[in-house]
Amino acid sequence: MSDLLLKTVWADILDAATRKAIVDVCVDAHKNPEFYELFDFVAPDNMHVIAYRGDLVIGHAMVSTRWMQPEGHPILRSAYIDAVSVATTEQGKGVGKAVMQQIALVISDYEIAGLETDKFGFYESVGWERWPGTLAGRGENGLIPTPDQHGVMILRLPKTPELNLNGLLTIEDQGARIW
Repeated sequence: MSDLLLKTVWADILDAATRKAIVDVCVDAHKNPEFYELFDFVAPDNMHVIAYRGDLVIGHAMVSTRWMQPEGHPILRSAYIDAVSVATTEQGKGVGKAVMQQIALVISDYEIAGLETDKFGFYESVGWERWPGTLAGRGENGLIPTPDQHGVMILRLPKTPELNLNGLLTIEDQGARIW
């Protein structure tokens, strides 16, 4: 792993070749062609952690600012993690762990971090916790129940308040998705 290089880059300065390499890794890792549209939805202020081996992009994760509210607390500025991907040829070699450890370092000024996954064991191994409580979106007309959502995890950061993981956790509705 000594030849692994991690870079943290804002979306608005990613060149076309790097964007394509990120998309290719995401499609390869998830076998999901919807990632070809990833940069149609990425805000310029989204942060990307990119893993390189030489000049080759082999891993990636993206941070966007969202607004989560644990029950009993005000709305918290939240680092929401998406598009966590490692090239299939590099999986099991610590690349994903290195990317997620770097993410934890670069989001320390947020109040909490969140993500949605079905890979609980991996994220638990790097300090994330499942949210077993109730989950919902927050829209202009109030709460939007998400009873079928069970894959939300949080990462406590230095500014994270005391949490009741069995309580309600909400996030703003983004229209195309909630979590």
